[in-house]
Amino acid sequence: MGSTYKPSDERQLAELVTWAAAEGRPLELTGAGTKRALGCAVIGETDRVDLSGVAGVAFYEPEELVMSVRPGTPLDEVERLLAERGQMLAFEPPDWGWILSGQSAPGTIGGTVSVGGAGPRRYRAGAARDFVLGAHGVSGRGELFKSGGRVVKNVTGYDLHKLMTGAYGTLGVFTEITMKVLPTPEKTYTLLIFGLSAERAVAALGDAARSPFEPSGLAHLPRAEAARSQVSYVHGAGAAVTAVRVEGPEVSVKHRMGELRALLAGYGQMEELHSSNSLRLWHEIRDAWLLPSEVEAVWRVSVPPSAGPALVEAAAPDSWMMDWAGGLLWLGYDVASAEQGARLRAAVGQAGHAMLVRAPRALKAQTPVFQPQDDALARLSARLRQGFDPAGILNPGRMGDPAGAKAA
Repeated sequence: MGSTYKPSDERQLAELVTWAAAEGRPLELTGAGTKRALGCAVIGETDRVDLSGVAGVAFYEPEELVMSVRPGTPLDEVERLLAERGQMLAFEPPDWGWILSGQSAPGTIGGTVSVGGAGPRRYRAGAARDFVLGAHGVSGRGELFKSGGRVVKNVTGYDLHKLMTGAYGTLGVFTEITMKVLPTPEKTYTLLIFGLSAERAVAALGDAARSPFEPSGLAHLPRAEAARSQVSYVHGAGAAVTAVRVEGPEVSVKHRMGELRALLAGYGQMEELHSSNSLRLWHEIRDAWLLPSEVEAVWRVSVPPSAGPALVEAAAPDSWMMDWAGGLLWLGYDVASAEQGARLRAAVGQAGHAMLVRAPRALKAQTPVFQPQDDALARLSARLRQGFDPAGILNPGRMGDPAGAKAA
């Protein structure tokens, strides 16, 4: 590791990137540093850019449901400010710290948007990029740019801010992020169904998802994972748990919960969670906290919900859980190995995406962390990075080598 630089505004940052591009000095971009273990390790001898000084709220207009914040602003600070006005980040950003380090480490808003973090509400509300309306930033050339605007209907310019969301800092550096926010639901209830197999759980979650009752969370926790929850399940302690969340005004939530109970009555024994217990359960699901803490390797897999049960059987994890109605799988292995990744990627095929979230450094060095891209997509990715960061100085290698992804 070379030097560490801490710019205090976008002008200082632009000057730093301009210098680095001219000198061919690779830069590792960090905020709180809580997500450095996510994705691939940055390649080579790099200087570190600490973005925690580029922080603060640029503007917040609660009546317009829009706010703009600088990347070094702590995520929990943003969420506290929104909560004071009865609002929230609708994409429900996860706290990756539980998976990466075994403790809470929410990090910064810049890191959250850069990795595209989204929680259980994503299947209905959308991904992080769906709520990023615009951004200011610095390209790999050291040029200041602005993309998007303050309102949803703004269509000026290119959607660079959406390309940068989930790009792990490889296309540019955020200096300000403008987001749409939503009102916090008045009530949050959760319907629990006990003892279902993976196949029956996906069927129940599918029935709920296709219903007119607008559930905002659909998850399934096998027996071992349910047992780790801090939430009391009353009559279903120790059993597999299938969870359906309903949010909104109290009268509406009670009505929809009753309708869902009637719709899903044939699946088995049920309970309801209200208030703090309901909120706590979905925090545990959001953060994949329910995987056993001692697992050595953790994979995050996106597939069509109907493919989830068969993939779990083929991948043979030691522990697992489902979110997004079965479309998101968290798979844990007590002992990590390269063979697990090969078996998992063979099971996923072209139908989904498997990401190695946590593993020993040696395994990450020999196993593709992200789903290998086909030739056409790899070439497109390489052209994008070449266009925005021609010298390749921004987080080099963070998302792997797109040109060699398929061969890997």
